[in-house]
Amino acid sequence: MSFLHLQDGEYVALIPNTSGIIESQVFPGLWLDVSGLVAGNMQQVLAVLDKGLTSVEHQAFTQQLNNS
Repeated sequence: MSFLHLQDGEYVALIPNTSGIIESQVFPGLWLDVSGLVAGNMQQVLAVLDKGLTSVEHQAFTQQLNNS
């Protein structure tokens, strides 16, 4: 399973971090647990997503959106 992002006009594969998590480069805090998704373990996928949405990066992102 591959997840891509557009970089300089070309689609490039996103590489999971050492924990197997893909972190969105556009939406801070949007984290996807690849192994959990592949295994169909939605409880794990949602737990990682929740952790991302409570991260400092996501809080800063939402603050920036609120100030726009």
